[in-house]
Amino acid sequence: MSETAAPKTSRLDDLRHSLAQGSMRHAHRLVNALHPAEIAALLESLPAAKREIVWGFIDPEIEGEVLVELNDQLRMDRIDGMDADELIAVAEGMEVDDLADLIGDLPEEVTQRVLHSMDMQDRERLNAMLAYPEDSAGSLMNVDTVTVRPDATLEVVLRYLRMRGELPERTDRLFVVTRLDRYMGALDVTRLLTADPELTVGEVMDTAIEGIAPELAASEVAVLFQNRDLISAPVVNAEGKLVGRITIDDVVDVIQEQADHSMKSMANLQDDEDLFSSIIPSTRRRAVWLGINLLTAFLASSIVSVFEDTIQRVVALAVLMPIVASMGGIAGTQTVTLIVRGLALGQVSWSSTRWLLFKEASVALLNGLLWATVVGIYAYLLFHTWMITTIMFMAMMINLLAAALVGVTVPLVLKRIHVDPALASGVILTTFTDCIGFAALLGLASLLLH
Repeated sequence: MSETAAPKTSRLDDLRHSLAQGSMRHAHRLVNALHPAEIAALLESLPAAKREIVWGFIDPEIEGEVLVELNDQLRMDRIDGMDADELIAVAEGMEVDDLADLIGDLPEEVTQRVLHSMDMQDRERLNAMLAYPEDSAGSLMNVDTVTVRPDATLEVVLRYLRMRGELPERTDRLFVVTRLDRYMGALDVTRLLTADPELTVGEVMDTAIEGIAPELAASEVAVLFQNRDLISAPVVNAEGKLVGRITIDDVVDVIQEQADHSMKSMANLQDDEDLFSSIIPSTRRRAVWLGINLLTAFLASSIVSVFEDTIQRVVALAVLMPIVASMGGIAGTQTVTLIVRGLALGQVSWSSTRWLLFKEASVALLNGLLWATVVGIYAYLLFHTWMITTIMFMAMMINLLAAALVGVTVPLVLKRIHVDPALASGVILTTFTDCIGFAALLGLASLLLH
């Protein structure tokens, strides 16, 4: 098996072994046999000291491509460690679409020198891409497109392509435009090669390939590619003009970023959290959400303290309290996860809230009946009193129903007020389920136990 086809873990292990043995020549070959994205992934998998060594092995011609593939924190650290001349040399050798992803992270002095070194056409293409918001279709697109007129024959198009000599990477279709660059449809390369060469482009083009608005969110672009099984798609502005194209490789990056974001958000970590970053920055970033979680814990403990006399009279409650809170937290997390995922995929909106509330409340009711019964039996076996059993059953039912309602509504409300549901829902949910669980258990005990 070749090095490029070997599993990532094997390549990483080989590289680590070579570095540990001082076999720098072999390590150099390992690194430069990889795709820039694979090199970036390997850099993110190494401690800081070894990153410096591996970076020195990278061919200067692909340093820019590797930089673009790195996570935000590691990219900024690498840029900070490079002088202006080195950064300019890296930027000047990059494709315009890759440069658009990088130029915002470069120092102002470097940016100006890079812009001055570009020809007018490339500068206009770069400005066109930078004009759109980050994480939009416009920021994903590549302005390097191949266009044809509808009145041209397929034979003429074939001759034109031969004269060009090459096509942009991942070109599976040509885009059909008018003389004023208004988008009309797409011509699949397979159709071009197999159809009668005497036919015109207009006769064989596919008008069902709709243009994507450059302002569309990148997450929605990913959904479109998934639903329509696209490899590439045209980007068309409000005037109907073709401004670029998006290819599947860029969409895969979006999907990966979304998955990474969701995973880290569930643990209240930032998107650019680096596994091998230094101790102090990692401590500082995590301390914020730990502090927020501590405040919610103080709130829950204050509710418990209100019922201090009840707990002192019935020690069994202290034993059973964690069960109520834990079950509510798990049930709520299940609901939140589904709702957040639905929001990310565009499957959930305010119009579907009533049905979702009914469904999740019904699920919570059925699960509550099952597991509250189990917990009630457990409580009876421990303390041999039906009153404690009844209190536990009722508290479990209340908390599971509350968890379902909170799990549906909180992500929707956060989305409405432009707060990331994946990042904040977990903390809010934990606060509600803990507080409601404790209040239900201890409140019922205060009312029913004398």
